[in-house]
Formats: sequence, C-alpha cells, structure tokens
Amino acid sequence: MYKSIIRPIFFSYDPEKIHHFTFKLIKALHKIPGMAAINRSMFNVEDKRLEVNLFGLDFKNPVGLAAGFDKDGKLFDELGNYGFGFIEVGTVTPKAQAGNEKPRLFRLPADSGIINRMGFNNGGVDELVERLKKRKPSNLIIGGNIGKNKITPNEQALDDYLICFDKLFDFVDYFVVNVSSPNTPGLRELQEKEPLKKLLMALVKENTSYAHPKPILLKIAPDLTDSQLDDIIEIVRDSKIDGVIATNTTISRQGLKTDAKKVENIGAGGLSGKPVQARSTEVIAYLHNKSGGKLPIIAVGGIFTAEDALEKLNAGASLVQVYTGFIYEGPAMVKKICKGILKARS
Repeated sequence: MYKSIIRPIFFSYDPEKIHHFTFKLIKALHKIPGMAAINRSMFNVEDKRLEVNLFGLDFKNPVGLAAGFDKDGKLFDELGNYGFGFIEVGTVTPKAQAGNEKPRLFRLPADSGIINRMGFNNGGVDELVERLKKRKPSNLIIGGNIGKNKITPNEQALDDYLICFDKLFDFVDYFVVNVSSPNTPGLRELQEKEPLKKLLMALVKENTSYAHPKPILLKIAPDLTDSQLDDIIEIVRDSKIDGVIATNTTISRQGLKTDAKKVENIGAGGLSGKPVQARSTEVIAYLHNKSGGKLPIIAVGGIFTAEDALEKLNAGASLVQVYTGFIYEGPAMVKKICKGILKARS
C-alpha cells in the first residue's frame, strides 16, 4: 500500500515539505488512544535471535534509524513503534541554525537516491535536551549525533563538540561525532589525521571524567581513500573510541541513471540511497579486514531490503542504519528486514 499508493502521493510534493507533514501526521496519529500499541503490534518483530550486545548496550534488533531523519528529536518515541532497535537523533549543534538555503533536498527516483545539502539545520542542543528529558521508558536505544555550528571555525570546533557532548550526556545512550557531512563548509577537513585525532582524544578525555562513560563513535565519509581509511583504523585505536559508522553521504555522482542535466541543476550536496550502497559495503569490508575484525562498525548506505542489510552484516558490520530506504520503502521496512535476517540465520 505504501509503495503503490502513499509514496506516489508523497513524492508529488516538495521533499522537505512532505517530511515535515509526515512528522505532523505521525505525531497526530499517535495521539489517538491505542495507536501506539497498534503500530507496535504491526511493525515490531520480537525475537531473542535479533538481539545484539555492542558497546555494552543491548539492542533489541540490529536495525536503526540513521541521523538526519529526526534531527531535533521530535519523533523518537513514535518512530520507535515502527520496529527500530535504535534511533539516532541529530546532527545537533550548540546553537540553533537555519541550515542552507532552500531548496536543499532532492529525490532521484530513477536511482532510489536522495541528494541533500541541509547544512545541519536544527534547533540547537538545548531544545533537543528538553525533548529527550520527556523520553518514555522503553528498551529503545537513542544515539546523539553531534556537530559544529557553521560559523564556528575549525580551530574552535572542539568547543562545539564538547558543548553538545556534555549537554546530551545524561540523555542519550551513545554518541556519534560527525565530521563527514559534505554540507558544512570545511567540516570534512576535520577528518584529516591530526585534527581528527586531537578532537577524538579530547572527547574521550571528557567522557572518562564521568562515572559511567558513554560509547563514542565516528561517522566517516564513503569518499575516503584506502590510505585515509588506514588512518581511521589507527586513530580509533589510539584514541580508544568505540567504533565507526560507515558511511555518510557521498559527493560522487558516478553511475547515476538520472539525467545528467537534472543532477547538474541540483548542484552540491550529499548523495544517499542505492548509489552509495556498493561503496559503503567496500568501506565496511576494508575496515573490518584491515582491523582484523576488531573495529566495531555500524553500517549505513543503500539499505532497502533484508538482503542489503545482510550484505553489510556479512561484510563486517554489527548493526545497520537506514534513512533513504525508509523513505522509499515505508514503515513496514524494518519488520521485513528483521524477518529476512531471522530467515537467513535459521
């Protein structure tokens, strides 16, 4: 029903406007008595064989929602009813910021992809904290994806990450350091070896000042070279962070089916969905093999089906995240992936 009826209607409207409309719709539906329970019964798969223990956390299943979908934490409780084992909110910055000029979100249906240049639009960390304080008790794990404000120079980026880290500490289960978005000018320069190592080691130091430190992960771009991936493995080991999320969106436009002129007119932005699927798996396999299987990895990039998720898990990931696939496949997606994983493991 979603793909045949609802999606064509949604896809006839501006992507960002329909995103906000969908949020309001889901929020309204969940105010109907019993709707949350109905969604849980329809979309959740409860099975011990799906459970994953990673970073000292117990995930009820390996399928999560990637950062960027619920940037401001407006819908994590409701989204949890669609079967996700974990949800990542953000990317959040210390101060609220509007992000880049609109339009900044574009569908590529021929490629099952999305191009975005949102630019860390969010209401700021304080606003997110207020919503997380109202988090309902459940076994849903929530991660906090943190970044820097656009106006903050890279030399002062650490201050922004520390502000977000400290303010979110009591309200999320793990952290993700985002230095790989292509939509904040100069941000990817923080992926270079020395600035990245300095940033991560400072966050780890801050983390250990707490009685019960939280897992810290690094989200990396799919556009890194093998040499840069070798550096990532070394940095993770030396900084003692807990793992990586591979991968963010790509700036590559190779191999697209969408008309080249249309793609050119869209302009800059990160490409997600099926076009990044193969490269994401390559990065995961490389990191897994070169680290001797010692590097915990959360996979994201082009996951639409159970087969896609299994490809990532077999390449070396322990958990997977979806975003673009969720938009294209609809709310039954997580259930289908979980059932497919169980079938493959039976």
